[in-house]
Amino acid sequence: MIVHQKRSSTGDVGYKLKQRGYELDVKRPVFGEALPDNMDNHDLAVIYGGPPSANDNLEYIKYETEWISTALKYDKPFLGICLGAQMLANNLGGSVQRAKDKSFEIGFYDINPVKAGLKLFQGQKTFFQWHKEGFSTPSTCELLATGDTFQEQAFQYKNAYGIQFHPEVNLRMHFKWLYYAGYMLREKGAQKKIHQLNLRVKHGKKINMWLDYFLDNYFLKN
Repeated sequence: MIVHQKRSSTGDVGYKLKQRGYELDVKRPVFGEALPDNMDNHDLAVIYGGPPSANDNLEYIKYETEWISTALKYDKPFLGICLGAQMLANNLGGSVQRAKDKSFEIGFYDINPVKAGLKLFQGQKTFFQWHKEGFSTPSTCELLATGDTFQEQAFQYKNAYGIQFHPEVNLRMHFKWLYYAGYMLREKGAQKKIHQLNLRVKHGKKINMWLDYFLDNYFLKN
C-alpha cells in the first residue's frame, strides 16, 4: 500500500482488505522508504493518490512508476488510484495531462462505462474525484469508463486496474481533505463544499457497496 503523505490513510480499500484477512504493509517512498524487490511476500499492490503530478521530475515519482513493472511482472493484482493510475498509465506507455480547459474535478462526477466496463459499473456510475490531471489509456490496455471533462476514467491491464476516482475516500477522509486542501475548491470545476457533502450523503453508501463488489468480483479474483 503506497501512500504519499505522512497523514495519508489507506481508507476504505485498506479497511476492506483487512476485513478480508489481509495484513497491510504501508510504504512511503516519498520519505525514502524502499519498495520490495519482488512480490514473493505480498499478495497485491495499491498505489494511492497524492499532491504531485505523475509527470513531475521527482525521484520518488520515477521510482514508484518504474517499480510498477516489478508488481506487474509477478502477476499479482495491482490497483492504481488517481496518481497511482496515472503512474500505471505512464509505465505502460500512456500519458498524463491537464484537461483542455484547465479545469479540475473535485467532488462527485458521473463516469460513462464503455462496453468492457458495463458489468463493473452497473450498480454505480457516480464517484468522488479530486484531481487536475487525467490519463490516456495505453494501447495495451482496455478502457473501462470515460468521463466528460477527463475523457478516460478507468482501464485494465491483465490483473492491474487504473481508476481516476477515489472509492477509498469515506466521510472522515472527505472532511480531512476539505480541511487540509479546501483552498482547491476555488479552482475551475470544483464543487462547493455543501454540494459535495450533500452528494456524499446521496452516493456514499452506494460507492461503499460498489467497492465491495469490485474487490470481490474483480480485483481479488485475479
